[in-house]
Parts: sequence; C-alpha cells; structure tokens
Amino acid sequence: MHPHCQDWFASRIPSHWGAKGVEVAFDQDEMLVIVDLDESSADLKSLHRFREATRDERVEIASEAEKHFSTRVSWGARAGDLLVTFTTYSVPVMTRLRMPERQVLDTLINSGVARSRSDALAWCVRLVGENEKDWMEALRSAFEAVATERDRGPLSRRREEG
Repeated sequence: MHPHCQDWFASRIPSHWGAKGVEVAFDQDEMLVIVDLDESSADLKSLHRFREATRDERVEIASEAEKHFSTRVSWGARAGDLLVTFTTYSVPVMTRLRMPERQVLDTLINSGVARSRSDALAWCVRLVGENEKDWMEALRSAFEAVATERDRGPLSRRREEG
C-alpha cells in the first residue's frame, strides 16, 4: 500500500523524542505509527508522559501524513514489551452470520466474556490473530508476493488502469 511510509515517518520523528525506531502498520482504514522508546521507559507512567509531551508534534505529523497518504493516522509507543496505543479508530464492519456463528457470539455474551455481538466478534478476531500469527504472516507474505508480481506485469495493462 505505502511501501515508503516507515521511512517517511522515521524522517519526521524529532530527535528529542528519544525514539530508537518507528514501526508503521496499516490497513485500508488506518496507519498505526508505533514509536519505539528506550526500555528504561518501560512503565505506563513514562509512556503516558511521552504521549502528553509529544501530542502537538504528533498531531502536526499526522496531519501532514493524512494528506500525503490519504488515510487516518493513529499513534502508539512501545518500551520493551509494553505497548500503549494512544488513538486508534474503531471501524464498523458489516457481516452476515448464520445461526451457528451467531450462537458462538451469543454464548460469549451470555457467559460474560463479551458485552455485545460486536464485542464478541472482535474478541474472536483477536483470538485468531494471537493464535495463528505464523499462518497470518505467511498469508500476508503471499499477498505481498502477488502485489510485487502484479506490479512487474505488462506496462500496457498498468497504463490502461491508471
């Protein structure tokens, strides 16, 4: 989607933030910029202080990025194993489910695991993401290979689409 976005953000992160690096994850609705900080900042208070201290600059960078990449930008910070996301978007997803799938969601609600079908569905998606990381990464890599080959395809086809 945006192959140079990580470099784009890294070049705009002010040095006084003390960032060791930056990671950018994105989908069709949002870019999530994670600023990697020194592990000595690995507590919630430090990450929340970082959030407050960098707010104005993050808003400015996000505004520029949203114009450049035509997508929303969210932020987070990581110190060691601790990750805090500051502003992320919740995007409605329409779906049709048959009775067996609805029963799964309703069981999660009735047992107190989830508050609503929407919450239960998000819980299920997180569970798959956490338990099938290797498989999901293999799928993403396969998609990237397809995109690379598609981009290498005949020039005449790309001209027709553009």
